[in-house]
Amino acid sequence: MMHARFPMNRIALGVSLLLGAASAAVAGVTDQDLLNAGVKDTKSVLTWGIDYQGTRYSPLKQINADTIKDLVPAWTFSYGDEKQRGQEAQPLVYNGKIFVTASYSRIYAVDAKTGKKLWVYEHRLPDGILPCCDVINRGAALYGDLVIYSTLDAQLVALNQETGKVVWREKMDNYKDGYSNSAAPIVVKGLVITGVSGGEFGVVGRVDARDALTGKLVWTRPVIEGHMGYTFKDGQKTEAGLTGETGKTWPGDLWKTGGGATWLGGYYDPETDSVLIGTGNPAPWNAHTRPGDNLYSTSSLAINPANGDIKWHYQNTPNDGWDFDGVNEMVSFDLKKDGKTVKAIGKADRNGFFYVLDRTNGKLISATPFVTKQTWATGVDLKTGRPIETGVRPGDPSKSADGKKGETVFSAPSFLGGKNWMPMAYNKDTGLFYVPANEWGMDIWNEPITYKKGAAYLGAGFNIKPLYDDYIGALRAIDPATGKIVWEYKNYSPLWGGVLTTAGNLVFTGTPEGFLKAFDAKTGKELWSYQTGSGVVGCPVTWEMDGEQYIAVPSGWGGAVPLWGGEVAKRISYLTQGGSLWVFKLHKS
Repeated sequence: MMHARFPMNRIALGVSLLLGAASAAVAGVTDQDLLNAGVKDTKSVLTWGIDYQGTRYSPLKQINADTIKDLVPAWTFSYGDEKQRGQEAQPLVYNGKIFVTASYSRIYAVDAKTGKKLWVYEHRLPDGILPCCDVINRGAALYGDLVIYSTLDAQLVALNQETGKVVWREKMDNYKDGYSNSAAPIVVKGLVITGVSGGEFGVVGRVDARDALTGKLVWTRPVIEGHMGYTFKDGQKTEAGLTGETGKTWPGDLWKTGGGATWLGGYYDPETDSVLIGTGNPAPWNAHTRPGDNLYSTSSLAINPANGDIKWHYQNTPNDGWDFDGVNEMVSFDLKKDGKTVKAIGKADRNGFFYVLDRTNGKLISATPFVTKQTWATGVDLKTGRPIETGVRPGDPSKSADGKKGETVFSAPSFLGGKNWMPMAYNKDTGLFYVPANEWGMDIWNEPITYKKGAAYLGAGFNIKPLYDDYIGALRAIDPATGKIVWEYKNYSPLWGGVLTTAGNLVFTGTPEGFLKAFDAKTGKELWSYQTGSGVVGCPVTWEMDGEQYIAVPSGWGGAVPLWGGEVAKRISYLTQGGSLWVFKLHKS
């Protein structure tokens, strides 16, 4: 079966009542503020995804397809010193301040009007941290008078918004065992919700919920079959039910180090009261060691925010043998099709398919390719929900002549995916998703592997290759009702930054070549661009202040591509790193 339900935890009602009482006393950013974020409140940017559903859509339209020609820098803020690397953050804006995280687990508070630095907190990172894919950080969460973010040594830190002083700090897990975290948390009903990173080190993926005001753990839910979930109250730990059925889709003891890292975090859908979060690749990459579907890796999950129960799941890539992950964001929207409106989610998966699911139950509605080449599957069976595989998998090293390396195959997409972490956007006016896609493949082979705590746990080798000479990245507008690509913009280097769309008929995204670009949301025509001095791989946001609309985006090339990119990394080796925040507004004549 492609979906399953788990028993509701009996303490859910009590937790909800306690959270409701706590919320009433919160000063600063409240639960109601977060519900209004990006919809009724356009003067702030309060959460990852701009709104709870992750649409990255703003109803602001002072900056529009006609006025965009007058968009100019208002100010720029440099992160300074030698700590450049990739700047993948989404800024938050509240009470006249911009809060933006940066590489090496730093966070800045900047005056939104002038760009003046108000404070900086630089987390002291120990030697021996094990980040998979650069020393990036993707953003923070706001609640009460706190700004909360995670660190590369797997800690969660809450700072006072005014002073930058630490209010609480909690250890998520042991970094020496391979755990880290770089995703932006979200806050739901007074709980700060986080995932964990470290799938390449044999960690066990999970989702945690903590009291946002104190940092104390309220519940934890592993997402690998066979592990127990727990709730916590007054320092007491209580079993909250087993995840799945031990050993059902995993052989032997491999579920104990099964991967499935929840490294991109999630969104929240208030209509179904669900945290929507994806899970990463199973461990190790060598799928011959773990026959079976390996639930709940490379899957889409709906989780009850009150207690961590898994409401439903859909597995995008059973027995993943290509590191396709499944962490890509699930964006809530209303699908209008065949005269009906369905509460749906859209997900552009690393495996190259754009999925539409019913968000009330996880039922598959459609799955269509959004990249030009997929060697691993010809499609997805809408009756079973399973991919129709071609059999193109790397060979079993145990059956090779020397027992050291299995047969090499060419796979597309590459393990960096048809779309990686960079979040897409959904425009409620056009009804289109704007997906930052990449066209690349890889030679991949399997190798023998043994688990060692804190060591890389792959059992595979690879070499990434561009599919085309003239472009790798492609921003594509997709109609979720048909799966058809309405328009596309091709970019020579990979697209690795987030997307913003607005009621001004605009779509914004950045390029590694250093440009922030704006496109007509209906036609894809490029309307505006600005050179920021380094690659733009962060997430643009917009807000209104003193009657003017502003756009902000971090600039600073880095992330996984130059570290893991093979032939792709060589092709774009000329790109330079950086670290700055750019803010734009319309020029007044």
